[in-house]
Amino acid sequence: MSSVNDIRATFLDYFGKNGHEIVASSPLVPQNDPTLMFANSGMVQFKNLFTGVETRDYVRATTAQKCVRAGGKHNDLENVGYTARHHTFFEMLGNFSFGDYFKENAIELAWNLITKEYGLDASKLLVTVYHEDDEAANLWTKIAGLKDDRIIRIATSDNFWAMGDTGPCGPCSEIFYDHGDHIPGGPPGSPDEDGDRFIEIWNLVFMQFEQTPGKRIALPKPSIDTGMGLERIAAVLQGKHDNYDIDLMRALIEASADVSDIDADGSHNISHRVVADHLRASSFLIADGVLPSNEGRGYVLRRIMRRAMRHIHQMGCAEPTMYRLVPTLVAEMGAQYGELGRAQSLITETLKLEETRFKETLGRGLRILNDELAGKTAGGTLDGATAFKLYDTFGFPLDLTQDFMRGYGWQVDLDGFNAAMDAQKANARRAWSGSGDSATETIWLDLAQNLEPTEFLGYTSDSAEAIVTALVDGNDEIEEIGTAGKGRMIVNQTPFYGELGGQVGDIGTISWDNGTARVTDTQKTPSGLFIHHVENISGTLAKGQEVRLQIDVSRRLRLRANHSATHLLHESLRLVLGDHVAQKGSLVSPNRLRFDFSHQKAVSPDELHQVQQIVNARIRMNSDVTTRIMTPDAAIELGALALFGEKYGEEVRVVQMGGAADDDPSKAWSVELCGGTHVGRTGDISLLKIISESAVAGGVRRIEAVTHEGALAWIDARDAILTKSADLLKIAPDQLADRVAQLVEDRRKAERDISQLRRKLAAGGGGGADNGSNIVNGVNFVGRLLEDTPARELKSLADEIKSSVENAVICLVATDAGKASIVVAVTADLAGQKSAVDLVKIGSAALGGGGGGGRLDMAQAGGPDASKAAEALKAVSAAL
Repeated sequence: MSSVNDIRATFLDYFGKNGHEIVASSPLVPQNDPTLMFANSGMVQFKNLFTGVETRDYVRATTAQKCVRAGGKHNDLENVGYTARHHTFFEMLGNFSFGDYFKENAIELAWNLITKEYGLDASKLLVTVYHEDDEAANLWTKIAGLKDDRIIRIATSDNFWAMGDTGPCGPCSEIFYDHGDHIPGGPPGSPDEDGDRFIEIWNLVFMQFEQTPGKRIALPKPSIDTGMGLERIAAVLQGKHDNYDIDLMRALIEASADVSDIDADGSHNISHRVVADHLRASSFLIADGVLPSNEGRGYVLRRIMRRAMRHIHQMGCAEPTMYRLVPTLVAEMGAQYGELGRAQSLITETLKLEETRFKETLGRGLRILNDELAGKTAGGTLDGATAFKLYDTFGFPLDLTQDFMRGYGWQVDLDGFNAAMDAQKANARRAWSGSGDSATETIWLDLAQNLEPTEFLGYTSDSAEAIVTALVDGNDEIEEIGTAGKGRMIVNQTPFYGELGGQVGDIGTISWDNGTARVTDTQKTPSGLFIHHVENISGTLAKGQEVRLQIDVSRRLRLRANHSATHLLHESLRLVLGDHVAQKGSLVSPNRLRFDFSHQKAVSPDELHQVQQIVNARIRMNSDVTTRIMTPDAAIELGALALFGEKYGEEVRVVQMGGAADDDPSKAWSVELCGGTHVGRTGDISLLKIISESAVAGGVRRIEAVTHEGALAWIDARDAILTKSADLLKIAPDQLADRVAQLVEDRRKAERDISQLRRKLAAGGGGGADNGSNIVNGVNFVGRLLEDTPARELKSLADEIKSSVENAVICLVATDAGKASIVVAVTADLAGQKSAVDLVKIGSAALGGGGGGGRLDMAQAGGPDASKAAEALKAVSAAL
């Protein structure tokens, strides 16, 4: 018996030997097809190759593609576990030709693989072709020797594939395996085709046309796209009729039986099948960056996880159980998909936390539902208001309520549920409209009534394809934005981060067929819509259009570094200054970071140096930066620091970094609640340099810092200043501090000498134009005009003159840098007779000033017009 791993390896090796590039599976979240929630076939990652948008250095490829069908158009969730071949997660084996070989080679390669490499009995095989495809039918006869009764012509779209209403398309040829007449069912195209006897194992798509509006034309380079379900072919090769009996699925089922202590093939066999399938889907989605949430892909993941967890609960498992199966999954599939091993700890923790929370939710919800059912007979209807309360207040999903009530023969009033949901939205609208400036932005609430929240892909992707779901100009929805026009755009999914939590929004570009535009800012509404501010460069951007979104990667890298650095800075400040330090606000921009925190006094240079040293030590550790989703209470219990001013919902992202905590190696050094984007490892920050510390408000301080390239640029700029200053003084840079200190001391000495000379000159009547000393109305008036004299020296000069004269009024007017200062002093023997304050105001008015003040014996003022200095002296003299 060939194992699943052997079957997969044989397939890839076979096509590799036949000139095909072995291409790794793409992530489950498609980046090049905005119409898909998850990758659901092998051709998804090659879509742009088939359409000609992209080229690569190979024209043949083969893959084992991981796929999920559990939401949107392809939703097999409710069938999983109850049928032989439905899965939420499956692997699609495929070979592809991009304008290289076509039908003959594709059929020959397929037939040789299944009959020679895999050794299937050719008599058990039959094929279908599109009823008009004589070429394919003839090739099957020529290559495989199949008779007409084993080549079935199908006239429906089942055997004609199309990418959409327009674009590449072509006929299909499907290979079926006959499991034997002991199983009910007829061949494809027969009235009994829905039976399980004849099972499709491989579909060959001959992509030979392009569908344009109104007509179908031949492609100049037809291509091949094939898909073989690994689980289906494994069942055939292992002699099984049920996919859940193959070695891989059986290993997971037996692991489920072991941890639950419930017989794998007993009354709970369906539950084990559900758990085995959903374990794969959940683990691979988490490994590819999807985390449980209440919207979008995260909601689908949560539904898958909780469906499995409900079955675990039904088997009587009191403690979280699903996470205990992860090692078995990694052992079975980790060799092919290395991401499982790399994300094993994240998968394990996410499953454990989700199941812990689910058990709490389940307990609360079941108590309410049991109360509703108490004393009532089957056949009732649960009112919509109660169902909505369970959903809105207790986080109990509607489908879970429906499943539970269905088990008791009850229904749920969906109209009442939807009415309660609409009422909540109406209340939110009234609250929004009444909130100041937000009243002008009601367009976003209107859109939120009809649009799903934007799916944010930016935690793992820098680019993505999306569909434009709305365009807005001012407060009006519009259909398009023309060349050179501006507006705001909503899409179904985006890699652009919307400004939140201190981190500024992303910028970048949008492109589409014959058009490009700039994104100058991105914001996020409370309802989860991401608003892209758009400046159109060329072409017409229209609602419903598929577009390619590309963020400014260099800018995002700097943002990530600065954001992660704020977390390390926060923890460092707490270590150095004390646990009272709490974040009071932040700004994370590409060029710098700003961090406000609670602290009552200035942080000393030594403390700042210590903080910086600790941060850079943690950066050099180059530890992983990990993210988990959990409830706020669980996060706080873990030791997470909540951000200032944040309002948290049922779930939060918990970011951990900095290596192990010094006092508890089992915990991370920095643990915070944060929805921003971060580096993958602390070493990606490179370096942190604190550039300033200042007061913001009472008890709030602010640190500004730079990291990464910004830190290096800041250091280079300071080094250039240092070098230039040393060159000017003709000394080595390391001597600069001593020489500057000497120059400062020399200047102080020179200023003291100059000040003494000014005093002597002022006392002796020299030093500039003056009125000298004369008698005015019986009082000695001493007036001096002093040029280039600082205002701070006037009082001491006046005191010196005052000590050497009697019955005198001294008036000194100094000019410096275009402004004038005036001091009036009165000797003691004139106390009560002359007021220095009154006189200085008169002089100040002459200088164009507006007042002055001081004591009755000494007052000072100033004025903006130094040219009026002499007039100020005359005005004081005249006042006497």
